[in-house]
Parts: sequence; structure tokens; C-alpha cells
Amino acid sequence: MQKGIHPENYRLVAFKDMSNDEVFITKSTADTNETIDVEGTEYPLIKLEISRLSHPFYTGESKLIDTAGRIDKFKNKYSKFKKK
Repeated sequence: MQKGIHPENYRLVAFKDMSNDEVFITKSTADTNETIDVEGTEYPLIKLEISRLSHPFYTGESKLIDTAGRIDKFKNKYSKFKKK
């Protein structure tokens, strides 16, 4: 392992999965201005769209999350090419 290339400022950070509101705490160097209180302790907060707590590969459940209506946009866009 090379010396002097790894960050020194690791700290405990709370990661929040926004799809299911689960929070887990681990060490990170990621910067953030937001904080969250977890069990009486305040941690820097990093928001995630998906994590191991909600990803179908890890949960074994297939769950469709359509946050921006992407499926409807796709269907409307390509409906003119629909075979009759």
C-alpha cells in the first residue's frame, strides 16, 4: 500500500436510504452540511436514493420505484411505434 495517498479525516457518518427511510452509520470522508440525530447523537448526513437496505439484489424482493414518471414518459414516447 502506498503511503500518503489515503485520506486521514475519517469520521462516523449517517447514511439515509430515502426510498425506505432506513439509516445506517459507518465511517466516511464524504462532505455534507446536513446532520441527523440518531439515538441522541448528531451525525453528518448523506442521503442515498438506494442502498443495500432497499436494492432488490440484497433484499430478494422486486420493487419498482418510479420517482419521476419515467415509465409513463417512455410509454407515451414510444406508443406511436406500437404494432397494431
